[in-house]
This record gives sequence, C-alpha cells and structure tokens, in this order.
Amino acid sequence: MGAYAELDSLIALEFRARGFSLRHSQPVRSLLFGRRTSHIRGRGLDFEELRNYVAGDDVRSIDWHVTARMQKPYVRVYSEERDRPTLVLVDQRINMFFGSSRSMKSVVAAEVTALLAWRVFSQGDRIGAYVFNDTGSEQVPMRRSRATVLRILDRVVKLNQELHSAQTQPAAPEKLNEMLEKTARLCPRDALILIASDFDGADAKTRDLLLHLSQSNDVVCCLVYDPLSLASAIRSRFVVSNAALQIELHLEKQKVRDDLHMALEERLNEVLSWQHELNIPILPLSTSEDVSQQIRHLLGHVATHRRRL
Repeated sequence: MGAYAELDSLIALEFRARGFSLRHSQPVRSLLFGRRTSHIRGRGLDFEELRNYVAGDDVRSIDWHVTARMQKPYVRVYSEERDRPTLVLVDQRINMFFGSSRSMKSVVAAEVTALLAWRVFSQGDRIGAYVFNDTGSEQVPMRRSRATVLRILDRVVKLNQELHSAQTQPAAPEKLNEMLEKTARLCPRDALILIASDFDGADAKTRDLLLHLSQSNDVVCCLVYDPLSLASAIRSRFVVSNAALQIELHLEKQKVRDDLHMALEERLNEVLSWQHELNIPILPLSTSEDVSQQIRHLLGHVATHRRRL
C-alpha cells in the first residue's frame, strides 16, 4: 500500500480475511472466533456436564435415565452461547507515520484493522472502534452490520491521510493510555479488544491498564514495528522527525547503530514480555511483510501455544 491507506484497498481485504484458518479441534477455535461459551449456565444448545442434583436446580434438567441407574438424582447442565462484542483501537498518531520498506506503520495498522473487522463481522458479532491520533479520537459504536465495518475503515482512512511529515502538532505518547482508559469504561466485561499500535508511550501504567482489561475481557495486541528498528547492520543515513524536531541518523557509524538498536529493541521486548506476564497475545507485525500472511501465521502460532497449555 505504501505511504497511505486507501479505502478501496481496505474493503478488498474482506476476501483475504476469509482465508483465516479456524481449527475446529481447538477448545477455542480462534482468537477471533466470535461465538463463545458464556459464564451463564442454562438450557442452551451445548451440553457441558452431568452432575449431582442440588437444591434449586431446575427439575426439568434431571436426567431420569442416569438417576434411575445411579439411584440418586443427576442433572444435565448446558452452556448458553452468546455473541462477543469487539472493539478495535487503531493508532494513527504521528509516530506511526514511519516505514523503511513496504508500508508505513500507520498503513499496517489500517490493514490489520480491516482484516480483523471483516473477520469479526463474518462471524456475526458486533464490531466497533476507537480511531485516534495525537489530537483526538473518533468512535464508531459497536453494531452488527457491514455499514459499521465500512464506517470504521472510512474513519481509519480519514485520520491516516491527515498524517504528513510537515505536521506541526507535537507527538502525544500519553494518548495510548487515555484510549485504554476510555476502552475500560466502554467495555467493562466480556468483549474482545484488539489494539493496533506501535505502543509508543507504553509504560507501567499501560501494563496495568492492559492487565485490568484482560481480567474481564479478551485482549489481543498487534504490535506494529519497522524492521529498521532491529536491523543493526544497516549502514545508511536516515532523516527522521517527530513533527517538531528533525534529525539525521548516521547509521554508517557502528556506535549510532548499536545505540539505536539497543533502545528500540528494549522497548519492543518490554511490550512483548507482557504476553507472558499478563497472559495476553502480543502479535508483532512488520511493515516489510504482507499483513494478512503475518496475521494468519501468528494466530496459528498463538492458538497452537494455547492448546499446549
């Protein structure tokens, strides 16, 4: 896609989203599988267990065949199925307007948003979004409709195309935590929360907010990064800017390469470590590779890991 996201291209990703594999043998078919077993027990469609009758159980749940055989009352318990509302947080801050090869980080965030939104919609669940930049945010309420997905993509493209190298508005690293706080108020429980960001500004408070969200919701973090941040062997000069200041990086110098690599790798590793500390999936997405292929590979890897636990 390059420097900017295009609405037509994001809409076309609906067909790439259909290719995501759902392994039916898994207890949880996919991180994006919308219908999930609720904590509410009742007379639903899925049998859950056979157990001893206790006072207060519905007598209609008694299994009379097992009761007669065991000479004491047993009940059949079923789990109800319900949809899972999904909220996507899409980072379009100035720090995302960077890319050294295939795409800008902001474009990768737009692409992954489209793929995940189309995937959730195809499962029949409600989907909504917070799309934010350094100055504010736009909310798309959670609805179960194609029009909602299109509105999300339209908002993403709008903020994406407002990004430019001459932007005078200073970067707002604190915006990430502000959006997580808004999300906590909007999604107190039982939601799927997808975050597409480079996690600029992530700190101890970010970790605490994610921990709080994950205690009553499912959280998936898509960590967008550029391979330049990890390529300590690059020997060229790059001009970078944060919209307020501009600097030329002399990457032909070994010390500059090492210092930059160490600083950026430390930040990435801190966010990646939350996968084990908080038990939430962190999906690293490179700007140099096809996003749909990365998502398919990473989701499969995470699903396999969880199945082994």
